Amino acid sequence: MYKIIGEMVFVLIITSILLIGIALFVSRVSLKRNVWLAGLFAEILDFFYLPIKYFFYKFSDPKILDKWMVSLKNIAHRNDFRKTKNRIVVAPHCMRSMDCPAHSTQNGIQCISCGKCIFEKLSTDAQKYGYKLYIITGSSFVKHILHEGETDGALLIACDYELNKVMQALKNTKIITYGIPMLNDGCYNTQVDYNDIIKAFDDFD
Repeated sequence: MYKIIGEMVFVLIITSILLIGIALFVSRVSLKRNVWLAGLFAEILDFFYLPIKYFFYKFSDPKILDKWMVSLKNIAHRNDFRKTKNRIVVAPHCMRSMDCPAHSTQNGIQCISCGKCIFEKLSTDAQKYGYKLYIITGSSFVKHILHEGETDGALLIACDYELNKVMQALKNTKIITYGIPMLNDGCYNTQVDYNDIIKAFDDFD
């Protein structure tokens, strides 16, 4: 009896390691080209996220794992995001000017279009493409914002860690997410390639 249980556990461990290895390989490939079964492999990495991240902490860089996973999820979500009708853009407050005069509310920072940072242009372009812009001070704001309306699509701008975190949190909801990684991490003066935002707007228009 114990021998059979031991053999089953061994087979389960080996199978899990193989699945993780394949999923990591596919997620890395996804950075450069489209891949099949992106949703399945994203689910595998989500399920084993903590032990895999510990491994990356020990032997590599956990930022790499989040980057691969976001890429994989973007491919998995792309077609469904195109079908969404009520979309929002969620961006972090760390992209705003250090001299930003805008005030924070329960729905995030309320841009007043002062022209000191990227958000004046982003607010205009988001409205042009039919999105509502939210500038948030933390990922916890996202769920609050999404409970306010009929949003079914969220275009997220953040570092890869935050993108992956929010995508995981919303995967069992009706909200389809798509992420645009920033060029750098940090609490202030972070930047995003604006061409990536416009490309996403155009692709999903």
